[in-house]
Amino acid sequence: MTEAPLTVVHLITGLRAGGAETMLSKVVIGMDRGLFRNVVVSMTDLGKIGAVLRDAGIPVKALGMRRGLPDPRGLPRLLGLLRGERPAVLQTWLYHADLLGLVAARLGGAPRVAWNLRCSNMEMRHYSRLSQMLPKALAWLSPLPDAVVVNSLAGRAFHEGLGYRPKRWEFIGNGFDLERFRADAGARARLGQALDLPADAVVFGHVARFDPMKDHAGLLRAAARLLEARPQARLVLVGDDADPANPALARDVAALGLTGKVHLLGHRDDVAAVTSGFDVAVSSSLSEGFPNAVGEAMACGVPCLVTDVGDCALVVGDGGRVVPPADPVALAEAARELIDLGEAGRRRLGEAARRRIEAEFSLPVIVRRYEDFYRTLACGAVCGRTRPCAA
Repeated sequence: MTEAPLTVVHLITGLRAGGAETMLSKVVIGMDRGLFRNVVVSMTDLGKIGAVLRDAGIPVKALGMRRGLPDPRGLPRLLGLLRGERPAVLQTWLYHADLLGLVAARLGGAPRVAWNLRCSNMEMRHYSRLSQMLPKALAWLSPLPDAVVVNSLAGRAFHEGLGYRPKRWEFIGNGFDLERFRADAGARARLGQALDLPADAVVFGHVARFDPMKDHAGLLRAAARLLEARPQARLVLVGDDADPANPALARDVAALGLTGKVHLLGHRDDVAAVTSGFDVAVSSSLSEGFPNAVGEAMACGVPCLVTDVGDCALVVGDGGRVVPPADPVALAEAARELIDLGEAGRRRLGEAARRRIEAEFSLPVIVRRYEDFYRTLACGAVCGRTRPCAA
């Protein structure tokens, strides 16, 4: 008799094209569908990642809760969904989903619940009072879930500092599709032609949604300083709201005299192709856990310039440069050094970056770690079976 696949419901705050959402989609799409049935639930709407999941055949549902405001309608909707799906494990992603999912699980919505933390060292002053209070409340509740997953060692340390004391920590880093993200010899020329760049341009690419933690403002100040010393530098910004329609971003570009030097591409569906065209990938974040954009650039053979937050330094290794966060001067100086390395020097760094991703962070390895985690969590212990225990 064939055993039924183990059902895992993933609850996440929303399905915009961010790092946590992207990693969730890669994990559930990559898992063995003969052994696992994954259902993804957004607290808000389906977003861009919801469409990706549906196209891949993953069931996706939305609770329709309002963003930024408490919405009590979400709990009964989630309970009804969980009672219909009867998951063996409820995996929650991000703080708001952690709280809602824990309450639903305690009311009988799932026998096992795991939180998934995706950040470290957050500068909460940039967020609302409610968002500032939530991690502290969750620290008090942290002994209640069956496990807490972290995607970075820095994230675990940060949350332990907040008072998190779960029954079980589980470290699972981010994984990268090495077929999709790989070096493309013609990508740099295509990007230069599309943006009408000068022949001697050195392109620094930044892939991130517009968010205070990504520090676009500091990155632009660094770019202005860099251009004073190396006028061939160009900055390309990719990500949700990183486009000319964003008034704050457009205002900063103009005020710093960067018009024509900074290219705002906004959301792109061809991130792999664009990233392969960068000479250097930049992450200017004030806080990170394990940044997808950095790993993707490294997989493309692009050297990385990152701030020393989360596990960025651990991930980059010998594939780039690391500078302190919130320091545009240091960021500009490191960027100047990378320009002065020349094309051959940057290529050697990019090759080292690719080797590091291949060895440590390939997607199949990470997917298997999630499968093993869900299997043992559902069993309650390592049971030694070759298939998951029945839900």
